[in-house]
Amino acid sequence: MTSSPQYRHGPKRNIWALVTALCVGNPFAVVAASSTALASIDYRYFVAGGTCAAISHGVTTPIDVVKTRMQSDPSKYKSLIPATATIIREEGPQALVKGLGPTLVGYGIEGALKFGVYEVTKPLVVAGFAALSAKLKLKTGAAGALPFLLASIAAGAVASLILVPMESTRIRMVTDPSFENLGLLSGLAQLVKESGLSQTLTVGIGAMMAKQVPYTFGKQVSFDVVAKFLYGFLNAQPTVADAISKVVQPKWTVSVIAAMIASVMACLLSQPGDVILTETYKGADEKGVKSKAQSSDSPKSRGLAEVSAAIYGRHSSEGLIQGLSGFYTGLYARLVHVGMIITSQLIIYDLVKQLLGLPATGSH
Repeated sequence: MTSSPQYRHGPKRNIWALVTALCVGNPFAVVAASSTALASIDYRYFVAGGTCAAISHGVTTPIDVVKTRMQSDPSKYKSLIPATATIIREEGPQALVKGLGPTLVGYGIEGALKFGVYEVTKPLVVAGFAALSAKLKLKTGAAGALPFLLASIAAGAVASLILVPMESTRIRMVTDPSFENLGLLSGLAQLVKESGLSQTLTVGIGAMMAKQVPYTFGKQVSFDVVAKFLYGFLNAQPTVADAISKVVQPKWTVSVIAAMIASVMACLLSQPGDVILTETYKGADEKGVKSKAQSSDSPKSRGLAEVSAAIYGRHSSEGLIQGLSGFYTGLYARLVHVGMIITSQLIIYDLVKQLLGLPATGSH
């Protein structure tokens, strides 16, 4: 296998100019460099991210419906297969695609911003740490994975702002009978009518970030790191690379393996946040009665700490471990769901990137 080609990132030189301006503290230089850096952003990352996220989340909507039901009413929906059978028997197979509209729109926009912001922010943060390391005379690479962590936090935070109203609508459509016949726009309108525009756009932002930040870190960073490691291994072991190339192109092998590992990491890291998110947004049960964990006030009025306490309190009398296990309710269903989403999403992302003329992840 030949060594991986080196690809030139268009905005990198402009990003360096911005970092230099920040280091010298010249406000006019910062403004000029920022404008130039923003103008040179490669929007192909945003296109690839939006495409892969909409497709991967859309096709796995039925699994997400089952997972959400298991989290919102664990006494009725106990495991994946029986829960699926119960939903189909009581509500028909069409119930498995509830919330498809918010999923496609919300995650399409979210994916574009998450992947785009991560790819754009990553070289900026790496360049910043490199400049700081040079100024402090530190060893090259002393920051380790910290720049990738910061880039993923930025991407996850931006994605959370977009997802809050979409995810709130989707979860209410899946868990609240009063929303079951509503579409995306009518569901959003109903939320605004119930809670007001400001609360609809911001409620549960803490819960959303509790899910999205570790999810983004687990997915983006591990995919980056594992893919780069695998490319390095294949470059160092040409006989292995040649053997793989007789069956399939090595880059697809790298993409699939890295995506599968990333899916497990993202799921485990973000599972508590996912449970908190469902508990924050869920509405009434099938009889129109609020869940036991909810207070007499609007369920959307509860903060992150209160929701977390409610989840822990369900089984805390049985011990610490049982109390904490509540944050991993629906884990098996989500492993299947998230595994399918991330594996397909990252493979599609790499494919679309290369179709748009960008390098495969980890190959540069």
